[in-house]
Amino acid sequence: FGAAVTVEADGSGPSSVTITVTGADLARTDAVTVFARQSGTTSRLVLPAAALRAGTTLVDGTEQLRARPFGPQLAALRQLGATIEELRRPGFLPVRVVGPARGGHADISGDVSSQFLSGLLLAGPLMPDGLSLTLTTQLVSQPYLDITRDVMAAFGVAADGLAVAPGGYRATDLTVEPDASSASYVFGAAAMTGGRVTVAGLGHGSAQGDLAFVDLLERMGATVERGTDRTTVIGPARLRGIDADMRHVSDTAQTLAAVAVGADGPTRVRGIGFVRGKETDRIRAVVTELRRAGIDAVEHDDGFTVVPGVPRPTVFRTYEDHRMAMSLALLGLRHPGIGLADPGCVAKTYPCFLDDLQTLRTSRTLGTLRA
Repeated sequence: FGAAVTVEADGSGPSSVTITVTGADLARTDAVTVFARQSGTTSRLVLPAAALRAGTTLVDGTEQLRARPFGPQLAALRQLGATIEELRRPGFLPVRVVGPARGGHADISGDVSSQFLSGLLLAGPLMPDGLSLTLTTQLVSQPYLDITRDVMAAFGVAADGLAVAPGGYRATDLTVEPDASSASYVFGAAAMTGGRVTVAGLGHGSAQGDLAFVDLLERMGATVERGTDRTTVIGPARLRGIDADMRHVSDTAQTLAAVAVGADGPTRVRGIGFVRGKETDRIRAVVTELRRAGIDAVEHDDGFTVVPGVPRPTVFRTYEDHRMAMSLALLGLRHPGIGLADPGCVAKTYPCFLDDLQTLRTSRTLGTLRA
């Protein structure tokens, strides 16, 4: 899109970098192709940005991404004045986008992914007529939309609910928190083993909804210490089974499934029917793999139930889903013979996960992870 981007290590942490971006040239009329690989987030943020361009943009991805739904966002972009051409089947990638969209009002459903709304809101200030969205369904993953509005505010744009005025952004510096979704695995490790893990950089003021995963661990019996700039989980002698509505923390549902294997009673997860449209059908996949390991797990329309047990040695299939891999790997902390058929898929969001897991496994009390 014509932006200048530099990435360099900044020395503040083992995996910390400074990314500098100088604005894109939306007036360019050349054709651009964006290959988003397996990333739903990337593609759902890029599509509205592509609608701002004067040129043509082709957005595509792997076969896995091509199977994920985009219909609600594409319909909204059409309402806002973009030309959308689905090249394979309606509502799915690959998609050709021709702008520029003028903006205005659009209706959109929110029960598939909040990413559709985040992408549209981020593009809204750059549309000549601004943007106003009306939800036609219940919204899932609300905290991610809250993060979107917080970031927009940091760049000088105040969103009024689902409406933004035209005017553009103001350049600024922004410190990005560690990822709370990824932290769920090490928090889960502490809960499962009776150990202690501290994640630095994630405190009680975090805007990330997925940090609420530690609230669920607390209900299961773990001790949670919340500081201004860190969160610590201390595993209990015995975990309790719980009933949890995870519609707003759905990326951590598979983590809870792994933790639930070691509880003293069944755990029911509900409210996450929409995760069937993620990298894989996450409800069916986690139930299938736990059953392969001899764990009694039940699939429901909107979630699953896990009955505690001792998993037999199993090489788990990951379905090219990073969250399946990282969640099921946790079982290896307590039980021998646990393996992953495709461990490399963790690189999508947490490239050093297996190294960190090994570090925690060999630590007497697990440990501290720093951003």
